[in-house]
Amino acid sequence: MNPEILALLESSSANRTAVLGNGRRIFLKRRTDVPSDFFAAEAAGLSALAAARALRVPEVHAVCSHGIAIEDLGRGQPAEFDWEEAGRRLALLHRPTVARFGFDSGGYCGDTAQDNRRDTDGHRFFAQRRLLAQAQRAFDRHRIERRDLERIESLCARLRDLMPESPPVLIHGDLWTGNLHACTGGELALIDGAAVHHGWAECDLAMLTLFGEPPRAFFAAYEAEARVDSSWRSRAPLLNLHHLLNHLNLFGGSYLAGVRATIQSLA
Repeated sequence: MNPEILALLESSSANRTAVLGNGRRIFLKRRTDVPSDFFAAEAAGLSALAAARALRVPEVHAVCSHGIAIEDLGRGQPAEFDWEEAGRRLALLHRPTVARFGFDSGGYCGDTAQDNRRDTDGHRFFAQRRLLAQAQRAFDRHRIERRDLERIESLCARLRDLMPESPPVLIHGDLWTGNLHACTGGELALIDGAAVHHGWAECDLAMLTLFGEPPRAFFAAYEAEARVDSSWRSRAPLLNLHHLLNHLNLFGGSYLAGVRATIQSLA
């Protein structure tokens, strides 16, 4: 670990860009209000994404209990080609399969701790580690009512009928459009990797439609490379219920209507 970068990271009080003695630019992310493994989870996720050699990922230069120093990717404007290439490369990320769902360590989806204990059953993993975990948290915090929890439990009981069998692949896990970052030259990169784990590929596709979405060229390139059709869109609301519940837990009642509308549509 570079002593110069580590010193900058430990002395920083907020997010900022720094220039090293050799002229290289790095981005320092710093928070003191997070668990001690928060940035280690991001570093582990980014490392797994980088090892896949699909989309670009910022290099991790240093990590400590309350911060991470990563490559500064700059900021640019993607062209249609960049979107097409990103769609194709996301399909490449999702191509290799593994034996079990989960990850070797826990993670974070936003600020919410994520249980990544391994499981060979994808429906059980998504039901227990994602939907029910978020729903129970929301109920315990009085964000949803008993009837809401029971309806989510009913959805989980029918999950095998609602979601086709699919093998575990490496996914970003929190892939809203803001985590598909346009670099200086327009190339798109994956950032904020704390939610990375092995899960259903459709989880990444679904979240890319939750808060805005990439151009159609992105999805067309993905579907062509992955040799799938657009039927995944019909299942996106179910998969995104996890993220709506997470946002309800993190940010409050403005997401309750979306949670309930999704539950009702799937009833």
